[in-house]
Amino acid sequence: MDTKQLEESKTLLGDETVEMLLKVHEDALWMLENMGVGCKQPEILEKFRKYENEGLAVVYDNRIYVMNDLVKKCLESVPGMKDFFVPKNSFLVGGTAPYIYDDKTGTGGIMPTPEHVKRIAQIAESRDIIAGMGRGVKLKDECEQIDILVKNCSKPLYFAVTNDKSLAKACEIYESRKNIMIVFCLTRPPLQVNENFSETFYKVAKAGLPLFISAMPMAGISAPYSYNGVLAMTHAEVLFGICAAQLINPGVTCIHAGFPTIADPRIEYNPNYGLVSHHLLNILMSHLNMILDLPTCQNAGATHEEHPTPRAYEDARNGQALGIKYGFHMIRHPFAFLRYLIDFSIEKLEKASKMAETVTPEDAPEVEMPVYDPRAMESIQRTGLGMYMDDSLTTSNIGKIFVE
Repeated sequence: MDTKQLEESKTLLGDETVEMLLKVHEDALWMLENMGVGCKQPEILEKFRKYENEGLAVVYDNRIYVMNDLVKKCLESVPGMKDFFVPKNSFLVGGTAPYIYDDKTGTGGIMPTPEHVKRIAQIAESRDIIAGMGRGVKLKDECEQIDILVKNCSKPLYFAVTNDKSLAKACEIYESRKNIMIVFCLTRPPLQVNENFSETFYKVAKAGLPLFISAMPMAGISAPYSYNGVLAMTHAEVLFGICAAQLINPGVTCIHAGFPTIADPRIEYNPNYGLVSHHLLNILMSHLNMILDLPTCQNAGATHEEHPTPRAYEDARNGQALGIKYGFHMIRHPFAFLRYLIDFSIEKLEKASKMAETVTPEDAPEVEMPVYDPRAMESIQRTGLGMYMDDSLTTSNIGKIFVE
């Protein structure tokens, strides 16, 4: 634990909110120990099975139960913030949108081209406010996209590796520049390894490449409808990924990219990335991880607008300003994305990143800092690996938390 960051977080967020974050960590540990994570990947199963005789893990029926002491042991081997190559309060481009937004015609759903990727990378390289980037959009040819990013942006990069060819390319790049991260959603809610990526995750961890470990539980769907409830579920999933990585390759760099999300009942329980509550939720996730001395990347500044409207830019400003006011490590999606992160607007990237250069803490909307709600753990113990739409906590909290 970083005691200096702990005190800074108390000053910025208040003692009760930081106490909530510390309890979130305890709740996540309880979930890993008592609910476990479903997994079928044989090498990962074997890594945890080796700790059964010490009472640090239980592997049963393709489910891994991780004891608190093993999590602690794994966290101790993760390189901390001072060893990381991206400084605090860094805004990143991306994410990965499947489509480009045509800023001239005002329509989305355009298939991205290598020229789009090159343009995004060049903008990221040219703007001081942009500290690094993800892919932005996705090309079919993974290796081609990696080549374009590396050629046009010298700043820290994160991108996906899904096959041996792109893994070999990533290893080659890592030999010459150490500022890359390989992104994985190792888990899918609730507490289940995504087997589409588990084998590649194992190979990337074994190769020693920095792992950008994401997870996206949704409050009201796959997690309790409360701040500490969805934070705990998100944290548990990423902690599992970090533990798996450390058992595969002790000392490998791990980035906690947990991305707690809010299902909005007003839009048929779809995610709403434009809520002020969403920005705050992710900043709180960042603070917990910084207190634990974990490199961390969250989401803030995105929008629920389908087009780059004045409201879309207001959402970007709100997220950026809240981040500047309360502090964070890395934030993704603060500039260019539109509703559901489906479309990427290059014009919005240019305008919102320019706007970020002048945003101040005074631009941040007023927020009420949350405190620990014990009903969240009651909800988890009651609902477990089920869905939370009809949970009593969800129905009682609608309209009372997660507001504009």
